[in-house]
Amino acid sequence: MQERHHVVVVGGGFGGLQLVHDLKGAPVRITLIDRRNHHLFQPLLYQVATTILATSEIAWPIRHLYRDRPEVTTLLGEVQGIDRAAKAVRLASGRAVHYDTLVLATGATHAYFGHDEWAAVAPGLKTLEDATTIRRRVLLAFEQAEVEEDPARRDALLTFTIVGAGPTGVELAGIIAEMAHRTLPDEFRRIDTRRARVILVEAGPRILPAFAEELSAYALRELGKLGVEVRTGTPVTDCTAEGVRIGDSFVPSCTLVWAAGVQASPAAQWLGIEADRAGRALVDQGLSAPGNGDAFVIGDTAAVKQENGMPVPGIAPAAKQQGAYVARVIRARLTGQPAPGPFRYRHQGSLATIGKRAAIIDFGRIKLKGGLAWWIWGLAHIYFLIGTRSRFAVAWSWLWIYLSGQHSARLITQKETMRGDG
Repeated sequence: MQERHHVVVVGGGFGGLQLVHDLKGAPVRITLIDRRNHHLFQPLLYQVATTILATSEIAWPIRHLYRDRPEVTTLLGEVQGIDRAAKAVRLASGRAVHYDTLVLATGATHAYFGHDEWAAVAPGLKTLEDATTIRRRVLLAFEQAEVEEDPARRDALLTFTIVGAGPTGVELAGIIAEMAHRTLPDEFRRIDTRRARVILVEAGPRILPAFAEELSAYALRELGKLGVEVRTGTPVTDCTAEGVRIGDSFVPSCTLVWAAGVQASPAAQWLGIEADRAGRALVDQGLSAPGNGDAFVIGDTAAVKQENGMPVPGIAPAAKQQGAYVARVIRARLTGQPAPGPFRYRHQGSLATIGKRAAIIDFGRIKLKGGLAWWIWGLAHIYFLIGTRSRFAVAWSWLWIYLSGQHSARLITQKETMRGDG
């Protein structure tokens, strides 16, 4: 096994796992490095944040996934840099992992556009820790409002602001509004949770800008029916423990969630190559680092153009396609076969939900909205989950919420003092 071609994959997200899956049976040994011990199904992360799903329903231990693949070694560690001359990945522990082929699939994190100090009061949503933090803050806001005597402070506690109106922001806003207006009213005695305000802020002219305008307009109407206040065309200029400033207007709000931008991992810095404004590594059409054909960059941390000149979107299907493509390249090199042509992204559609009974789907020529789109959205996500147990658990949770209106994961599992309490 030690004499086999050594492929080192950094990142256990969609791209990294697809590559490892597609290299099954190839004459390689694989080392998969991740700073967390689990693979996360990020498209449903917002449902953990909004009390619909439990963490175990959308995350799986990486070691368990490859228990039957003796050629795959899993390492829990954080990359500090790459020695290109020695062809080694340097870990924070001091260990160096040498490679023959390197694949960086390290994803992206939140971008606060030069205001990293906002992170403490406006968490983003990229990890399980982020999701449980947001869930805790949302639930604590209602609990604190129940005992608050000051009307102004109570109103601030019952004001939830989501910054960024892409799919994540829209989905968060819809579920929080439904929870406040339909799930919780009978459970509190001193407050009327239906008075809660959910504000969705978008600096651009419309929500869901990646979707067709007609679908964006439909989503806007559906959010309005749920009681969400949508503010477009005005950026957020400050986030504090007391609230958010939208343009020149200050809104007292104790719970802020950031869904407005992403920043790629330092993969470009590690390789010493150029990056775009979001920090994504500028790779060639073969997804390899310029001047280093043994190093590939895929997923959210890679910047690559489509045939039409538009960038490949940072979504799960794109990462999976890139992982499968690099696996084909590696196989071709090892077997002496012709290399596949340039990477070509095949768009499989864009999907987003608005609450628990409506969704939009944009397949290009075919566009769907409403209840039918919601069922298709649900089936598509269940299909891509890992394992029968997870598929059944998620399907049951959704069916229960659809029929009863009750969320099953409304647990505050870690103490946190509400901001502003002192």
